Amino acid sequence: MTASAFADRNLSDIAASLPGATAVFRQRKMDFCCGGAVPLAEAAAARGVDLAAIEADLAALAGDAGVPDTDLPTSALIGRILERYHLAHRRELPELIRLARRVEAVHRGVEGAPVGLADALEETELALADHMAKEEGVLFPMILAGRGGMAGAPIAVMRHEHDDHGERLAQLLALSNDATPPAGACTTWRALCAGLRKFVDDLQDHVHLENNVLFPRFGA
Repeated sequence: MTASAFADRNLSDIAASLPGATAVFRQRKMDFCCGGAVPLAEAAAARGVDLAAIEADLAALAGDAGVPDTDLPTSALIGRILERYHLAHRRELPELIRLARRVEAVHRGVEGAPVGLADALEETELALADHMAKEEGVLFPMILAGRGGMAGAPIAVMRHEHDDHGERLAQLLALSNDATPPAGACTTWRALCAGLRKFVDDLQDHVHLENNVLFPRFGA
């Protein structure tokens, strides 16, 4: 695949079909999940990034691509979402909240301290727990039972909540200086930022797999 083959394709399509493309987009802060329905060239211009450099990175990935998410059977795709993302979110968010509470308490008054981050993480945990429960209790069983053609309404709800998740991620990054610790930060602060960055990346990938790979299979 040549580099020029990517310019007119939507970000969401590239992210779904080319393993590794999400990292290329994330590095340049290009929204491939909720805002991915735009051509690469347009998105690059909007971000003010070098289109040729992005295309070169994508072309390199295309030469060494594995099985794309679009080729996974629906049952395997749902299994991947549950095992790779739902379990990770439930495991990691409580620890992130504890770390944030610790940093806010110890470094209160220090310039750049993430004031309000722990509360925002708690709100995110509650919203995400409710969202995942709906997927696990209603949407995914409906799809796996062969009733995906009736899933339009619950999918619409999930898409709306995905947009809400995107707004929460933006808030978390704003409160944490883009998940970047200051020079000389303590181990706890650095661990908080590293964990937060992983959570942000994971949730973006989670939303991408559903919005751009799973849901379109059912016309939604």
